[in-house]
Amino acid sequence: MMDLPLFPLNTVLFPGMPLNLHIFEDRYKQMMNECIEKRQPFGVVLISNEQPDTSRRVKTALIGCTAQISQVQPLREGRMNISAIGRERFKVLNFKHDRPYLVADVELYPMLANLTSKTINNMSRLKNKLEIYLKSLEKAGQLNFNGAMLPNDPTTLAYFASVLLQIEPIRKQPLLEISDLSTMIETLLAYYRKEVALLNVMLNPPDNEGWRGIFSLN
Repeated sequence: MMDLPLFPLNTVLFPGMPLNLHIFEDRYKQMMNECIEKRQPFGVVLISNEQPDTSRRVKTALIGCTAQISQVQPLREGRMNISAIGRERFKVLNFKHDRPYLVADVELYPMLANLTSKTINNMSRLKNKLEIYLKSLEKAGQLNFNGAMLPNDPTTLAYFASVLLQIEPIRKQPLLEISDLSTMIETLLAYYRKEVALLNVMLNPPDNEGWRGIFSLN
């Protein structure tokens, strides 16, 4: 168990995911300066209501991800731009409200890497769907795809696929909460089957002439 300062956000941070923040509130200036001085991470949790971050009525997810600060750009009046990288998942045990910012007692929540033959097969299928998905985005002019982008490590691939997935944070949070790798890869595979099919329809819309016989135009 460890004491961890929390930064509630309307986003879900995964291990390996970059995070850029503009820090301007006094409480977060204090928090970040303490993290920098102690060389300690802070935690990112998805916030789910509109209460102030330090309110006892604030609601956040109980599974989050630590963020290690990698770069700091000091600005005027103590403001700063922070670059960080997601490191390890954690579970909140209890919240503390005795500081200007939210703090929690947490324990690490590592992924259970149960690599069965089914998991390895699903990983191969997921990688294939990811490649199709990224090539489709390249075709749409949204990125330049390089096959070397896709990780070979199963856990890294699962987190990479989670970061890329274009769904709302409230729907992405359950991915972060999955306890074992097999379930995560299977869940991601189901998501990407739908995403690839949707992208294919968007990039290759049906010929209007071919649809006229199905619906009346009157």
